[in-house]
Amino acid sequence: MRAPRLPKLVAIGALLLCAKLLRADPVSAVFDGAGKVSKEWTLKVLNPDLPADWSAYNFLVLEFRASSPQRFELELHTAQKTISKRIHPFQNVLVRACIPLKYFAAVPSGGNDLASLGNHAGLSYFINNEGGGYGPLNQVQGIGITMRDPLNSPKLELQSVTLAKDSPGDAVLDPKVIVDEFGQWIPADWPGKAKSLGDLKSAWADEEKSLGLNPVPDRDAYGGFAKTQAKATGFFRVEQIDGKWWFIDPDGHFFFSNGANVVGTTSATRVAGRESIFAALPPANAAPPAFGFGGPATGAMASFYTWNLQRRYGESDWRSKWAALTVRRMADWGVNTFNGRDPQLIAATPRQPYVMFANRWQAGRSFFGLPDVYAADFESRVDSLAAASCEPYKNDPYLVGYFIGNEPSWPGREGQFADLILAAPDSGICGELKKWLTANGDTAEARRTFALHAFDHYLTVIVAAMKKHDPNHLDLGIRFGGSPPDDVIRFGRMFDVYSHNIYSTIPGADRLKKFYALTGRPILIGEFHIGVPGRGMAPGLVQASNQAERGHMYSAFVENAAADPNVIGAHWFQWMDEANTGRNDGEDYNIGMVDVTDRPYPELVAAMKQTHARLLEVHVGTLAPTSGRVGEEAQ
Repeated sequence: MRAPRLPKLVAIGALLLCAKLLRADPVSAVFDGAGKVSKEWTLKVLNPDLPADWSAYNFLVLEFRASSPQRFELELHTAQKTISKRIHPFQNVLVRACIPLKYFAAVPSGGNDLASLGNHAGLSYFINNEGGGYGPLNQVQGIGITMRDPLNSPKLELQSVTLAKDSPGDAVLDPKVIVDEFGQWIPADWPGKAKSLGDLKSAWADEEKSLGLNPVPDRDAYGGFAKTQAKATGFFRVEQIDGKWWFIDPDGHFFFSNGANVVGTTSATRVAGRESIFAALPPANAAPPAFGFGGPATGAMASFYTWNLQRRYGESDWRSKWAALTVRRMADWGVNTFNGRDPQLIAATPRQPYVMFANRWQAGRSFFGLPDVYAADFESRVDSLAAASCEPYKNDPYLVGYFIGNEPSWPGREGQFADLILAAPDSGICGELKKWLTANGDTAEARRTFALHAFDHYLTVIVAAMKKHDPNHLDLGIRFGGSPPDDVIRFGRMFDVYSHNIYSTIPGADRLKKFYALTGRPILIGEFHIGVPGRGMAPGLVQASNQAERGHMYSAFVENAAADPNVIGAHWFQWMDEANTGRNDGEDYNIGMVDVTDRPYPELVAAMKQTHARLLEVHVGTLAPTSGRVGEEAQ
């Protein structure tokens, strides 16, 4: 079903609100070179009718075509500063992108974690507005584009640059249909792109025949190192042995957690309002369950990955068949931990260890992800949530432990945090903050200290409730992200394991030493990934030039993590590629172990198997880790 057209008068009215000049020849730039490559144009070159004062407008409207889905930084050069935001374009498609100017003018004030704070979906692009500066837009002088480490000489064509008070709407202009029936990107080609269902069935059959022929050796039923031995307790625990920290699996074997996040049956994308860009849409009976990013299909969302699983396994009992093959894959590849609550996967045999989130604490009103921790019912509500999260799993030996949060967004934003609380005068936390500021003065330091006290109370209550309802499993803590201050990292002392998401080419020895010095706890890297721009997808937060390099970079990251005596695992984000038209917040990253058609990336799988077979010796110290890129020394 195609989206309805705007009435003619409404469309004309929107155009009248724009300062617009369509150029006979587009402004274009090719980005060649290493490192940071920038191009800049004055407003006069882009559009002589554009004013310098943009304060009366709400949207910057660009019509552009990008040859690559590699992100670029859109820069507004003003008399005071340069302000930039990261734009992730559709590949080889002429689009109209209506970019809210508020993202350049003021710091973001919402979001329970770092991703929800910064990511914002458009219908023809997505933007990350965290960082890059903020400021007034009343003296704009020009627009710049910067690409970092551009690959394959990407070209950007700007067809028009306009301003609007009311958005004329994001749109795909040409070609109109950009996603095929399998969820693949039509305006790009690559080796192995499926041309028919027959292609896929043949590839699926070949993969199933290959599984188990050359598994990662010397692993026990849990994926631990079978030739090692420590005390067996029947559950996962942590222990420092000969100066090295380990997970110890239920049978008492050393265990390094090679994990995969978002292992589920959906990779959902928004279809409402842009139905016409898809060659076909998944049927209603392919609506994904609420496991994995994107959530369930409600008519607004759909998952081509789910549809392809049904094509592979048939409509009858396809979820259990998917789960059975997934555990075979993990055993073959040496992936010994998954993150998720999919009941079919948890129950699949042979079973696989798993971790899960217990993080519904933010339900209702929250402030940068921190709920009203001084509400009268906070402790009783946490107790009820902990009971519901833990009681069904507390006797399961395959459960490693629980995360209780992800990438809190308030550290470094304590002033805004306090402003949000003070704007909610009927809350318990507002009353406590007012008392605190009255006693200590309304200063930046007072606001920061109050945030730390509130966070301390939040964690203390949750940790106690989780241990009360499940004393058998590990508290894996909050997966911190970015670069929180030291006094926030120190809260990791409360947990059995300190977890941190690290997006870089190698983890970094100094960073890991700092985490351990501040917490004294073994370290789990909760998320990392590497991607390649192409197939209509952006590369993710760490970029490789091709799939072979992506495999090598996986080995370098995981082995350098394992070489640190205090690191006990590293979890890849995520199992399947994100949808090329973006998940719920717009992210469209090539970060899967498998693609949208449920086919593994062979270069990545080969590197994983090789690395996972080396990890015992790397962690013990008898093997040196794989080096990273040129200039990056192994730890």
